[in-house]
Formats: sequence, C-alpha cells, structure tokens
Amino acid sequence: MAINLAQKYSKKVVERYSLKSRTDVGLNKDYDWAGVKTVTVYSVPTVALGDYERTGTSRYGTPTELQDTKQDLTLTKDRSVSITIDKGNDSEQMGIKEVGKVVARQTDEVFRPELDAYRIATWCATLNTTGTPVALSKDNIYTKFLTAQEYLDENKIPIDGRLCYLTPASYNFFKLDPNFVKASDMAQDMLKKGQLGEVDGTAMMKLPTTYFPANVGFLLIHPSCSCSPLKLEELKVHTNPPGINGKLIEMRYIYDCFVFDSKKDAICKHMNA
Repeated sequence: MAINLAQKYSKKVVERYSLKSRTDVGLNKDYDWAGVKTVTVYSVPTVALGDYERTGTSRYGTPTELQDTKQDLTLTKDRSVSITIDKGNDSEQMGIKEVGKVVARQTDEVFRPELDAYRIATWCATLNTTGTPVALSKDNIYTKFLTAQEYLDENKIPIDGRLCYLTPASYNFFKLDPNFVKASDMAQDMLKKGQLGEVDGTAMMKLPTTYFPANVGFLLIHPSCSCSPLKLEELKVHTNPPGINGKLIEMRYIYDCFVFDSKKDAICKHMNA
C-alpha cells in the first residue's frame, strides 16, 4: 500500500520585483486629451532682425506676416487585458488570487514597463546623436555625455531640468569616473523618483536595458519637448458575468507619447557600436 505524504500550500504569494514608472518626470504636462483623440499644437517662429533706415516710409523694413506650423498629435495605443478567476479554483487555492493584488501586479509588472519603454523608444526615434556610434566605457562615457550636453547647449535648451536615462551598464561606467556626483548629494524626494545622482547638474535615471532600443547607451532629454497622455486607465471587475462563475477583470489603457516638432533638439542620444 502506498504512503501519501501530507502537503500544505501557503496562502502567501511570492511577488516578483517591479518598478514604478520612471519616465513621468521627463514629460510636458501642459496638454489635455479629455474628450478628444487628437490635439493640434501650434508653433510660432520668430522673424529675423534688419537694419533700421532713417529715411523713407518703411524705416523698420518690409513687414513680414508672422507664420506658424501645426502638429497633429493623435493617440494610437489602445491596450487591454481580460483575466478570469474561476470561483472553484479560487476556493481551492485559499483565495490567493485577490483582485486588488492582481490589478496592482498587472499595472506594475506589465503596463508601467510597457509605457516607459514606449516613451523611451519615442524619444530615441529622434535623430540627434553624440556622433559616430562607439562602445561606451569608463574612459569615454563622460566625454560622450558632455558632447550630448553641448548639443543641447548649442540649441539653447534650458539647463535646469535636464534628465539622462541610461542603462545599468552605462551607469556603472559613470560610477568608475571621478567626475560622477553620487546620489547622496540629492534630496530624498528626488531619490523616490529613481534619480540616482547628478552628472554635470543633470539627474541620472537608470532603467533596465530592455527598456531601450538596441545599442542606445544613454538618452539626454529636457521634459519640455515631449508629452505622453494617458487618456484612459480603466478597470472593471464583474462578478459572475454570463458564462463565468467567478470574477472577470477587464483593464484598458489608451495612451501615446509625442515629441514636439519644434523641440526635437531637446533630445540627444548615444549609440553604441
């Protein structure tokens, strides 16, 4: 006769590690998509100066009609997930699949990483780089970082508020450079947002390599150049809907990320060889 040993399953669920959104701080929050799918933004250029003439009837020069450009920002990302928790399974697993924790897990482990990676990819799609692709190392990363800073400087991008998103490997190269300013010099509220320190007055934001397009070592950005609306973040929980004895969880997200045409020079990336 067989001997059946007793088994005991814990009601505790071993949760995986996850990251909160790290890209929210790098965005312009001035625009609102409430009630619409597309927002049109206008940019108004300047007019070149001329020499004042002390004679004649057009002393200030020939009048130039002020021009403008427009950019249509249309939301394209409409994402969703549908999850069932069968009542029979739930009752036989000691209720480990709590709805609140399921929703939090989906948000933190699936949606937020997708949103951050999409934003990073959108920013990296701009063409501004530090020059010819070259593998980063502790011997050249600070020089390449300063090259990106120089690009923003030359395009009159504000110094205050700049952010640098970088891979763990790139961040480690900075830690080996004596010019790196460690995170202990930063306020605690900045640390909560994932900023690990400053280099040349720019906050450093370390993200997993999987968040970046291939061969991107770091990305320098000013938040004023981009917006990323999250128009809909909806959760519905149905109890015993038709055909299901248990819970039906439905989640939907409508979002996108845009870089303003007139502010593309506020982004510069480094490409590894």
